[in-house]
Amino acid sequence: MIVKTMDALLVKKCFLAGAAAIQAKKEYINDLNVFPVPDGDTGTNMTMTIMSAANEVLAIEDPDMETICRAISSGSLRGARGNSGVILSQLLRGFTKVIRNEKEINVKILVHSFQKAVDSAYKAVMKPKEGTILTVAKGGAEHASKIAKNCDDIVEFARQVIEQMRVVLSRTPDMLPVLKEAGVVDSGGEGLVTILEGVYDALTGKEIHYEAGGGAPVIKNTSNSANVDGISTGDIKFGYCTEFIILLEKEFTSWDEKSLKGYLESIGDSIVCVADEELVKIHVHTNDPGLAIQKGLTYGELSRMKIDNMREEHNERLIQSASTAGTAPEVTPKAGEKKEDETPWKKVGFISVSVGEGLGNIFRELGADYVIEGGQTMNPSTEDILDAVSQVRAETIYIFPNNSNIVLAANQARDLTEDKHIVVIPTKNIPQGITAMINYIDGNTAEENEAAMTEAVQQIKSGQVTYAVRDTSIDGKEIKQGDIMGLSDKTIEVVGSNVKETTLQLIEELKDEDTELVTLYYGEESTEEEAQEIAAAVCEKYNEIEVETEYGGQPIYYYFISVE
Repeated sequence: MIVKTMDALLVKKCFLAGAAAIQAKKEYINDLNVFPVPDGDTGTNMTMTIMSAANEVLAIEDPDMETICRAISSGSLRGARGNSGVILSQLLRGFTKVIRNEKEINVKILVHSFQKAVDSAYKAVMKPKEGTILTVAKGGAEHASKIAKNCDDIVEFARQVIEQMRVVLSRTPDMLPVLKEAGVVDSGGEGLVTILEGVYDALTGKEIHYEAGGGAPVIKNTSNSANVDGISTGDIKFGYCTEFIILLEKEFTSWDEKSLKGYLESIGDSIVCVADEELVKIHVHTNDPGLAIQKGLTYGELSRMKIDNMREEHNERLIQSASTAGTAPEVTPKAGEKKEDETPWKKVGFISVSVGEGLGNIFRELGADYVIEGGQTMNPSTEDILDAVSQVRAETIYIFPNNSNIVLAANQARDLTEDKHIVVIPTKNIPQGITAMINYIDGNTAEENEAAMTEAVQQIKSGQVTYAVRDTSIDGKEIKQGDIMGLSDKTIEVVGSNVKETTLQLIEELKDEDTELVTLYYGEESTEEEAQEIAAAVCEKYNEIEVETEYGGQPIYYYFISVE
């Protein structure tokens, strides 16, 4: 089968085939992850990222290259989860920038688009590491450029490029010793090649079955919002929650954004209007959804429209709540509560990613306006972070990702936000996030606070105690599934079979002669009694060290540890 050009319909088919391919192979890719911790694995993050785009692509009935590229780029950028997902979204963004203005694409255009994809991905990563998905993508782009002069058949061109990417992927263990020790190739590179192999199947005429969805979870807002069970339907001023995405057909200027927000405020409240160069996401509570929809149509086509009757849903929730509790719920608003549209703007706001009731309360007590529930096992997407940004009415917003696999998504949300000043403090774990918030100084400039918080984070040592989810070998340590592991910021320090003993050994590894304070945040699988026993043991051995215990309530991780 020979294919010289691809039109929008074929691009759509190939993209959906690529998404279906990685969805089918997701768990295999997850198993390639070297670190045996229960976290947001590569296969899951890349699948959820591409599914966010695939669902938008699937909804386009009469595609042209422009609308397909918008859906791929915007859907993946906003749905990006984890570092691998963000890198994949940047590869797709760069690729679509080249082809979006073409009616048909050929090998020559594909070569250019591959190089643009790689350039975009490398720019997104502050310190690119070879032996990863970036290396595999670059190897494919370089080989594409090499063979293009003698190959105008896209099918054969794709076959050779994918074959070379498999060769590069096989060499990743030679570039990263940790891969070699574990006996695996890079999981992100495997994910990328898997997507392209799905594309190749579609090019050769193989029928691909794609289902919308992808199992994206809901990221909960655990901020200090009002309890809706305590509000009557009479207090709901605007009854319809209306959401849609505008696929822009013309330039959307800052004046357009201000004008649209002003119009939405005239017909409702709880306004969310987040824009980039390709689309605008709208959320509004109104009594006439048609007015919002008609206004949106003046800027472009509409996608993913959703209208919910909040009064009806509220009544159903009240009935369910009453039947569960056996008593009628209180319907009077709590004293002092403010509706969202009455919340005044302020100079500074804070958003933190966290999980666990205790940790959420700690961040709120420190001043967090919005706590995104997520972290190790479920990395929030760029869009989850953008939604949080839209809810915080502040001129400058500090974001604390508290996980190394969420920092890139936070940076991407920052780059997509135009109406607020976003500062991402690259905190890689919960203790770092708490330390950063403690070191914020009211009255200092954003630049001064960013420098102070970043420096404070570098002064503490952090640890985590959890269990192994797979067999592996790292730094000479043989780890079996179910082992208890003590992790530092850099590596797995201790492996044992007992939580208490492993935690004590990890503290021993983390402390030094200058250590004055150790803080234990115990999770839902640990007890206050055990935490106190660990604290007592440390204090008995080291008189100069003070130990504090705090309830974190986090799942999966028995303890988070801060050493100062």
